[in-house]
Amino acid sequence: MPLIPEEPQIHESVPGPRATPAAGRTAPTPRPVPGPGPRPAPRRPGSPGPNRGSAGTSSAPSQRTTSDAAKPAPTAPAAPAAQTAPASTAAPQIQLIPASVDGALDAADEAVDLLLDSGRAPGEILVLTTGDQHPWAAHELSFGEASYWAQQDAGDDVFYAAADADRAKGRSVVVVAVNGGADDVVAQALPQAMSRASALLIVCGDPQRINSLMTAGV
Repeated sequence: MPLIPEEPQIHESVPGPRATPAAGRTAPTPRPVPGPGPRPAPRRPGSPGPNRGSAGTSSAPSQRTTSDAAKPAPTAPAAPAAQTAPASTAAPQIQLIPASVDGALDAADEAVDLLLDSGRAPGEILVLTTGDQHPWAAHELSFGEASYWAQQDAGDDVFYAAADADRAKGRSVVVVAVNGGADDVVAQALPQAMSRASALLIVCGDPQRINSLMTAGV
């Protein structure tokens, strides 16, 4: 099943409307049902009911035996616990920006600029590449992986990583630049990118190639 529809709506500009996860519908909370309480002792035929004794006489309280007093009073069963249905998680919105392999990085950079201009915080954006590393990532990795991944953990700026990097964490918006890589690499990168995006997934690449790969399930 393709990640992107066979005839995707191509957006020449980014971002589109921000995707807002649909509010999960919860099952109505059942009202506690009281269990049966203690039943009154049966009344002998002909005996007066409560507060119906003869005039001038008072009814003596019934005597309880020692064995009866020792018995615990029956208790009502506990009310069933309220249950709620788990909230459904909406898939992120998907936008496809047509771009060649050589132009995918430039398209991704333009998408990031437009996202920032629209009010997205830098820490909400993750950029992934299927081919060569983004120049920013290549530069930062030259100082060592520890400092490189520490910038991701800080979460205060746009982060760039390879699409197959296991340590790349999800963010609200994920931009994928299909700037190279074998067909199987691209086919695996898109579902992984979708799982990392909570609101919006933007794919910059050749629409025909992307859709054919996802349809074929390579």
